[in-house]
This record gives sequence, structure tokens and C-alpha cells, in this order.
Amino acid sequence: MTELGAVAWPPAPIKTERLVLRESETRDRAAFIELYASPEVHTYLGGPQPRDELEREMPEVPGRQPGSFVVELDGAMIGQILLRRATGHRRPAAAGKVDLGYLFLPRSWGSGYAAEACVAALDWLTGALPGEPVVLTTQTANVGSMRLAAKLGFTEVERFEAWDAEQWLGLRSPVTPSDRDFPPTP
Repeated sequence: MTELGAVAWPPAPIKTERLVLRESETRDRAAFIELYASPEVHTYLGGPQPRDELEREMPEVPGRQPGSFVVELDGAMIGQILLRRATGHRRPAAAGKVDLGYLFLPRSWGSGYAAEACVAALDWLTGALPGEPVVLTTQTANVGSMRLAAKLGFTEVERFEAWDAEQWLGLRSPVTPSDRDFPPTP
């Protein structure tokens, strides 16, 4: 099993039809603070972090780590995609697999940006670590995240209780070049 940290980082910026996925920069600090302090963003994530604490403790260049992409629209950060190895996960089915996480500012919701960015990040991961399975965990009450998980090809592995809520763990099976090049034989 290859560690995500062993992949050359950062990759060249990834461009989609409308977005750019790139490494964090100093200019993203205010957007990170807004993202982490947003009650709407953190409805299903245990609540927002206090803004004054974030202002004090946020590094000058936040989110700079392997697997962390800033999602940029028209030159401004609108979200973050995280691809990280699931270590110490509560669920054995997720342990050691790459875990997909995403956070987007509320003003960008409902326009398909999360799906577009996640597809680009997952495509990058498939090229960097071919055959790597990916997991995603979300609260079942988070209808938008559940829809996105299905759209991205995640299938339910299990449901469990954590943080006083029902959680959903999905798996996206590895995609290999042969899966893309040849249709399945009947």
C-alpha cells in the first residue's frame, strides 16, 4: 500500500471546465477562516470553530499538506478537497484507505462545484495511485453529501452511530485503466 504522502506533492494545478484545484497560498487564509467558522458548513461536522481562535491560530498559508487542494473559482477560493489516508478510523472497512473529504463555502452550494472538484481530485488520485480504493463518510442527515457520494460512485459499506448521529460509510472501488478502456463482457 502506497502512502498518499509518497506521491509527488504538490501536483501541477488541475483545471476543470470552471475550477482550478491547487495548493494553498497566503491569499487563501481569509477564505479558510470563513470556511472553518461557518455554521452552515459545519452543521454535520460537529459545529464551527470560533472565528477569533482561527484568526489567532491559522497559519499564514493554511491547508498546505499533501492531499489538500484549494478549489478556486474565478481566482477566489470557494472550498477545499482533502484526500488523506484513513488512519485511526473508527471503522475497520475504512482503515488504510484514502478518505475523500470536502468543504465548500455556502455561497458556492447548488452549482455543481463540489461534484466537479471531487471528480477532478479523484481522477488525479487514480493517475497518482492506480487501483487505490477510496472511502467517504458523511452523516445520513446530510442529504446533499449523500447525493454527491452516489453521483461520485460511492456505494454503502455500512451505517454506524458516532457523534450522536447516524453516519454513512461509502466505498468507491478502484478504477483501473482496463476498466476505462474496455466494456465489461456479458
